[in-house]
Amino acid sequence: MKQSILATALALAAVAAVSSCQKSTAPEMAAAPAPAADAAATATTAAKTAYTDLEQLAQRLVTQSAAVQEGEVVLIQGRASDAELLENIAVNVRKAGGFPLVTYSSDRLSKRLFFDVPEKYDAQVDGVGSKLADIVDVNITLGNATNENLFEGADPKRMAARSKADEAVMQKFLRRVRTVEVGNNLYPTAWRAQRYAMSEDELARTFWNGVNIDYADLQTRGEQVKALVAAGREVHITNPNGTDLKVSVKGRPVLVSDGVVSAEDRKAGATAASVYLPAGEVYTTPVAGSAEGKIVQSRTYYRGKEVNNLTLAISGGKVTALTGEGPGFADLKAEYDAIDDARKNELSFVDFGINPNVKLPAASSIGTWVPAGSVTVGTGVNLWAGGDNSVGYGLVLSLPGSTVMLDGKPIIESGTLKL
Repeated sequence: MKQSILATALALAAVAAVSSCQKSTAPEMAAAPAPAADAAATATTAAKTAYTDLEQLAQRLVTQSAAVQEGEVVLIQGRASDAELLENIAVNVRKAGGFPLVTYSSDRLSKRLFFDVPEKYDAQVDGVGSKLADIVDVNITLGNATNENLFEGADPKRMAARSKADEAVMQKFLRRVRTVEVGNNLYPTAWRAQRYAMSEDELARTFWNGVNIDYADLQTRGEQVKALVAAGREVHITNPNGTDLKVSVKGRPVLVSDGVVSAEDRKAGATAASVYLPAGEVYTTPVAGSAEGKIVQSRTYYRGKEVNNLTLAISGGKVTALTGEGPGFADLKAEYDAIDDARKNELSFVDFGINPNVKLPAASSIGTWVPAGSVTVGTGVNLWAGGDNSVGYGLVLSLPGSTVMLDGKPIIESGTLKL
């Protein structure tokens, strides 16, 4: 999940063949692929093939990142252009003694499942998704949205109704099904490369270098940061853009996405045993009601339209005001206002990037989750981060260049991880 429309429930996504992830998605990631994106998807496959060995990747996804065990049911989601990787994953699941179930998405299907389905079914709970949540043990999904604006023109009230209907199924998936998502807001596409001020080739290299990092080193780094945060009391985040936020994390669980699911992770439950690739995040949820201050995201995008100075006033752990500028803000605000649930306002997670292989250029107009020293905060749903907020919506705000003080000591300075 990021920064306005929460990814729909995993189960619903599977049944509807709409690829989705546990985290909420940023405005630039808010929509599934657009109808004109099939050619881009093919190009993405070519780049993917050029930069990584798909058979080796499938083996690692199944044996390390998902830790598939004999007898487990594994849901595998992707686009038709990912057929080779999807098939490789399925074969490796069977080689581990598991049972693969492969679904696919397409631009045409994703769009029609929203716009062509009568509004009277928006509040209908997905019965098939609910049953899938009872039998699936692992979900491996490719988060390769090839465009930003598939749901351009969608009625915010209809989107809100679907999110509300999805909540129960989403809860079942997030609480019992461990997930491996390949993408994590960095999957190489033309539009995403533009956002990050990179060529498609540069983004592809960055993405696969991040995915193929030495996971042993990443685990070590993750445990170091986790230990610091777990022992801390107060996180203070500042940024030259005006962000000034204080959050209590005393006694809160701290989770790490380090690319590998260990036996300890499996024992801790689905949220601890979920992985987002490129990996490299340490995250926690605030003490309820403790967050105070202001969050400013200098630039983001909502369905391809720029949003500037998205600003959240936070008091008593909740958003008390939401303002912004730019051509995309009015639509983002309309979607936010359509969610008739006070849980959308809760400051719900704090996330620190720790992956040294993922670096964005200084000219990048936006940030993302995993570069070492990155900071991401969000509102609303936080089941994926070990919290208990399951509202079907969330805002995620990336704050590149921030400084983070933990009990008065710097752990990140101006976007640089201090380890």
